[in-house]
Amino acid sequence: MAKLRTQVGIVGAGPAGLTLAHLLRLMGIESIVIENRSRAYIEERVRAGVLEQGVVDLYNETGVGARMMREGLLHHGIELRFDRKGRRIDFADLTGGRGIMVYAQHEVIKDLVKARLDSGQPLLFEVENTAVRDIDGKRPRISFRHQGAEQEIECDFVAGADGFHGICRPAFPEGALAVFERNYPFAWLGILARVAPSTDELIYSYHERGFALHSMRTPEISRLYLQVPPSEDLDDWSADRIWNELKLRFELEGWTLKDGPIIQKDLTRMRSFVAEPMRRGNLFLLGDAAHIVPPTGAKGLNLAVADVRVFARALEAFYGKNDADKLARYSDTALRRIWKAERFSWWMTQMLHRFEGEDPFGHRMHLAELDYVTSSRAGSTALAENYVGLPWE
Repeated sequence: MAKLRTQVGIVGAGPAGLTLAHLLRLMGIESIVIENRSRAYIEERVRAGVLEQGVVDLYNETGVGARMMREGLLHHGIELRFDRKGRRIDFADLTGGRGIMVYAQHEVIKDLVKARLDSGQPLLFEVENTAVRDIDGKRPRISFRHQGAEQEIECDFVAGADGFHGICRPAFPEGALAVFERNYPFAWLGILARVAPSTDELIYSYHERGFALHSMRTPEISRLYLQVPPSEDLDDWSADRIWNELKLRFELEGWTLKDGPIIQKDLTRMRSFVAEPMRRGNLFLLGDAAHIVPPTGAKGLNLAVADVRVFARALEAFYGKNDADKLARYSDTALRRIWKAERFSWWMTQMLHRFEGEDPFGHRMHLAELDYVTSSRAGSTALAENYVGLPWE
């Protein structure tokens, strides 16, 4: 078995793992990244991408934001559409000029992979049989098979950035984690369509037939979603049925939804999930390994990067000043922001979706909530501040 040694072993080459590796390299901290998927898979898997202002700033400050700034779509507001009317939430006015960047997650991955490979630092794809051992000891180990050879990384710390279905969270001893979760009684039917977006900014639409969202990937590709039951069969949704339903839910006098060829169709189930604490011994959880949010609040990737920033600063203090205090407080610090994002995502989900069996009173409550949020500066500011990203800790 080949033996490797590094300071931080990173399991997972998603946004959390790759961002962490990038920041650590700039800090002069060694790391090895392993990933069970291929490079092609992680760079081509299309995922939503709405980046908070703080994430945009971080990537620019650390040298991986150039392509994002050229190709991403900078937005300073969203539209809430309800009762056949559209109301804009002006982020720039309400948050002192802050905004969001529409830039797909797989594009972020491409930029970070390139930066990692250009640096010559280790990034191993298609590893198998990964296991984390001795997490309560001073030298935790990550064992795996790569290109047919058994290998083991001995490290000071393990960063579990391997997603919800990864091996790091289950490495915690039984009973060591408290789990909080909520499954929502609906899903999103999402499409990518080869048609120019019908809007300059995202539209969140509340309708008596259910929620709909109009987003975009590029000036030529639109991304749209429909609220459907979680048991829905995608085969039952033809292109004509999808476009007809979208047009009904986005109905607005004087506005037309453009349609075009559908190039991808998928179903996303909605859930909230948090596992506490995010540290056991020298194993630290980051991103989806520790928490999931419904996509209504556009927080998934942003929360992962926020975890990374907290953890990277804690490692910088440990290696630079022999100060372990921030590492000791990592879980509490990260969870404070996570629960705020969970609350915002839950609130947006509750406000914008129709629930099974909802009566006319419930429908009127949705409309009253939306009317308040869009007509009150205080209500609009609360939404805007959370959407563009609360200040970094």
